[in-house]
Amino acid sequence: MAPDGQTLAPNVYDAEPIPPAAREAIEALLTSGDLFRYTAAEGAPVALLEAEFAELMGARYALAVASCSAALFLSLKALDLPRGARVLIPAFTFAAVPSAVVHADCEPVLVEVGDNYRVDMADFEAKLDGAHAVIISHMRGHTSDMDAIMELCDARDIPVIEDAAHSLGTTWHGRKIGTIGKIGCFSFQSYKLVNAGEGGMLITDDPELAARCVIMSGAYETNWKKHPGMQNSYMLWQNKLPLYNMRMQNLSAAVIRPQLPEVANRVAKGRAGHDRVADRLNESPWLAVPAALPPEDRAPDSIQFNLTGEWTDAEALRFQTEAKKRGIGVQVFGLSEGNARAFWNWEFLGPQPDLPRTRAMLMRACDVRLPTRLTEAELDYIANAVTSAAEAVKAA
Repeated sequence: MAPDGQTLAPNVYDAEPIPPAAREAIEALLTSGDLFRYTAAEGAPVALLEAEFAELMGARYALAVASCSAALFLSLKALDLPRGARVLIPAFTFAAVPSAVVHADCEPVLVEVGDNYRVDMADFEAKLDGAHAVIISHMRGHTSDMDAIMELCDARDIPVIEDAAHSLGTTWHGRKIGTIGKIGCFSFQSYKLVNAGEGGMLITDDPELAARCVIMSGAYETNWKKHPGMQNSYMLWQNKLPLYNMRMQNLSAAVIRPQLPEVANRVAKGRAGHDRVADRLNESPWLAVPAALPPEDRAPDSIQFNLTGEWTDAEALRFQTEAKKRGIGVQVFGLSEGNARAFWNWEFLGPQPDLPRTRAMLMRACDVRLPTRLTEAELDYIANAVTSAAEAVKAA
């Protein structure tokens, strides 16, 4: 707040503050030096986090790992897919997703995404035959049609992995995202609902997949005994699977655990903030926020919207500049240099067929962070800055 009472442009890049309880737990860990998850016989912070996250999600098994990318990679390896297996992924996702597929010795198959940021079901169905697995990225928390996806995949016995990095707290028909597919993968990177700087989690109800992931994550020798249940499965896989050492360490768990009770409140605040800004943006003739699908209750900590009507690339770039003048960073996905969410920048995949629908969407789709800590006045400032930036460009 400025001295004259005016609201200043909010800083949307700082993450949520870490609860004081985490600081106390970290101090205890630093005093003990027990940072490795397997040092303690039982009750290590990582083990406690896994139990608490499984309970939060209503899942049988949870495994804490170094990142959501690690969770995706381990999930693919646990499925025991053949080398070169075709894995369908949305063409609108973060570069870490096709990277995880490549690391798992599989072939990413990119599926078109519409201007509502969700999987194009016609293209998905057309490419599904011959696929060995599917990763559905609920990108920026936008849920694709999971009813149709699961029906098509179940009919072909194709396993579905949910990349729920942006979707902790989102539900579909009241069911928690991440529990619909065979495995759900989550992120605790700083720009997510729960912030540990880095960190990830995978959940599943399948004991064999869980056991394989535990071993491959780095439960060497008999450290698998420190994971509850599935002892026969662990014994079966011990020394039979490679160790990728993607474990989470206790400091990260100490930061995450006190934030889990905050999830429901953050979801409610994030949804209210998002909808407040969306209502204002949708009043502009130049901006449109796609509606959620009817079964979906989102848990947003950012907002995405499209530039509607006739926009040239030069105008879209000027819109970014005008918003920046007002103190708000707006990213047009396809016009931000080297953007890791634009599929044509994934050169490590080699030549790919063009995806005209996804390309057109990315060239006009915009992204603004909306941390749940923002006040109503700050949310209104963002909405006004974005709409006035669009008006400034179009008035010119």
